[in-house]
Parts: sequence; C-alpha cells; structure tokens
Amino acid sequence: MTQPPWPALNLEDWQDTCTTLHLWTQIVGKIRLVQTPWINHSWHVPLYLTTRGLTTSNIPYGDRVFQIDFDFQQHHLWISTDTGQSQTIELRPRSVADFYQAIMGALQALEMPIRINTLPNEVPDPIPFEQDTTHASYDPDAARRFWRVLLQSDRVFKEFRSHFCGKVSPVHFFWGSFDLAVTRFSGRTAPEHPGGVPNLPDDVAKEAYNQEVSSAGFWPGTGLGYPAYYSYAYPAPEGFQNAPVQPDAAFFHQDLGEFVLPYDAVRTAADPDQALLSFLQSTYDAAADLAQWDKAALRQIWFK
Repeated sequence: MTQPPWPALNLEDWQDTCTTLHLWTQIVGKIRLVQTPWINHSWHVPLYLTTRGLTTSNIPYGDRVFQIDFDFQQHHLWISTDTGQSQTIELRPRSVADFYQAIMGALQALEMPIRINTLPNEVPDPIPFEQDTTHASYDPDAARRFWRVLLQSDRVFKEFRSHFCGKVSPVHFFWGSFDLAVTRFSGRTAPEHPGGVPNLPDDVAKEAYNQEVSSAGFWPGTGLGYPAYYSYAYPAPEGFQNAPVQPDAAFFHQDLGEFVLPYDAVRTAADPDQALLSFLQSTYDAAADLAQWDKAALRQIWFK
C-alpha cells in the first residue's frame, strides 16, 4: 500500500509499542556495543536507517562478520552472517524477555554466543531484559510509520550534514535515548559534562560531550507527549534560549533546555523538507553565532 512520506504519528496511540520497541533496540544495540571497537562519542553503538528498517551494519565476531536488521515492512528481525547463515525472529506482540531469549538463542544457533549487560540504559526504573515480561506490545502499523518518519528525517538530516566541513557525526539512531541524531563540532574542548543521565555511566556522557557541539535530532516524544525535532548546544552559550529560530512553530523548551519543533508542524507544512531544514539551520546558527564558532571555516565552500 502507498503510504504518505510523512505519516501521522500520535505518541498516545502507540506508547506501549514505542516502549517495547525501544527495549528491543537496546538488546540489539548492546550486541553491537560489546562486539565493536570503541569510537569517540560512542559512535560505534548506534543503528542506521535502511529501506526496510534499522541495521547494526557489519559486526565482527572473531574472523567472522554478522549483521542484525529490523525489517518493519515484513516485521522480522534478521541475523545474517558472512558465511551465508541466517536466523529470523518474528516481530509480533511478545515480551522483552521472550525477545531477548529468541535473539540469544539465534546467536547460539549461529555458533556466536554473546553476553551483554542486560540492564536497559537511559530509562527510568529499568528491568533486566531477561526478567521483563511487562513490556510486550507490538503494533506493526505504528512501527512502520515510526520507521518512515525516521527514514524521511534521515534523508533531510543528511542534506543538512553535507553543508558542514568540520567534524560532524554520522546520522545515526541511538538506542539508549531512542532518537535519530546528527551532531556538529566546533573543534574546541568543552567544560566537563556533569553526567547524571539515568542508567548511563557518567564517563560515557563526559566523553560524549568533551567538545563543543550543536546537536539536532528526532525522537518520538516520550516525556514530551508528542513526536518532535530538537536542537541544543553544549555548552549552551549565553542568550541561546532567546535566539530567533525558524519555522514559527519552533520554540525553546525550558524544562528540556533545547529548541523543539513538533513533528506535526513539519508533516503538515507545504514543504516539509524546507521546514525541517530551516529549523536545523537556524538553531545551528544560533548556537554557532553566540558561541563564536568559526562558521566560515566550517562551511562547505561549494554549498550556496
């Protein structure tokens, strides 16, 4: 069936599925985490968008290589190896504990036993995966619509990313915070981050923010009440919260300490791409101008 490129995504309608899927992605992400060499700012742990869902990309296992993919079109999890072996797990209403056991069993069948820390990160009141029989929802239509929002956001974020020639992250999906993000760096060191992220080692947060950043992303809005784009600076320069940004629906959220643009404002815009790009560019300009980044040196010279 043909679906709109920017589908409706009401958090209230799929909150239970959102929570369950968040925890499923953490299981997969932690497998990548323990098998992949460390890259600065935890860039070795995220997932990436595909034409069918989310992928870990290649993961080493000794001299072997494997990959794990969420397929939100046929609603399966695929584990494939460089030797041609594979295992498939159905995405359906099932508990986190059941999903965890299915993945670990599939890896064992592929002769790739892997152990992970089973306590979820960045969520309140975490339940170890193998004990979590509470979260067991899966609405395939909602999961597909969420993936389509991520897919469109990924496409626009990559356009925005291409305008910058300094250090900039890939566009990647962090399973801890359950958001798609892209981060630009000024090239200067930043004050030590205070840490305090729920169920995340302070050392990880401190290393992630050891340089000045302007970061933007999309998340489904848990804790906010609706899906939204965000943009923040670390450290936030003086006057950042009062900076004029675009489009008109964007605003500074005092509790979050960052600019927010409701997803619906993008979805219903005459030109969704331009609405989102204006948010990304204007919030970056606010951060970089107020913090006196060398914007001329960081701008791609071919970009008009």
